[in-house]
Amino acid sequence: MMVKTIVAVAVITVATDYVFAAVPVYDGEKILAALFGGVILGTGQGLIYLREGTSGGIDITNRLIYKKVPHMSLGKITLAVDAVIISASMVAFKSVEAGLFAIVAIFVSGRVLDTLIYGGLQGKILFIFSDEYEEISRKILDEHHRGVTLLSGTGAYSGQERKVICCAVQKNQYVKIKRIAAETDPGAFIIIANAGEVLGEGFSQNRIS
Repeated sequence: MMVKTIVAVAVITVATDYVFAAVPVYDGEKILAALFGGVILGTGQGLIYLREGTSGGIDITNRLIYKKVPHMSLGKITLAVDAVIISASMVAFKSVEAGLFAIVAIFVSGRVLDTLIYGGLQGKILFIFSDEYEEISRKILDEHHRGVTLLSGTGAYSGQERKVICCAVQKNQYVKIKRIAAETDPGAFIIIANAGEVLGEGFSQNRIS
């Protein structure tokens, strides 16, 4: 991580002093500057995080916090930390308007950051309850080449044992899996949930530590 951070700091320094310095200053609508500035900032941070580096600034703190609370996304952590800093700046410099625009920028930046890092890792998980579990499982395997896990369950009311199909898919595939289950067994009971991250074979191998 140290080498990647040094490279990132060097690139940012050169870009700031020689590239961005030559770009005309935008003096139009402040809200547009905040929105597009947030998009650019979030994109840059996301690319650095995806390469497991930092820019040598406050994002080092963000990475350390993420190691302690991995259930929070890096975008939310970045937003929380930057919000504290901006709030202190608003008090110190007595400029509420500038602080509010900065909060808009870091909110957009956090959303873009999370989309870049976690967008490709998200998916859907389906739990299918059906007596035709064998036929449904076969079709999922043969037609869409998705792994299927059969879970053993017991109905609390009936006391009967039954198999439950568990299948993780990409977001654009769950409709097809749902259609297979519904067409094979119109009485199938289907639960579909969002999966924040799906990692492993057949999905992204990217792991942000």
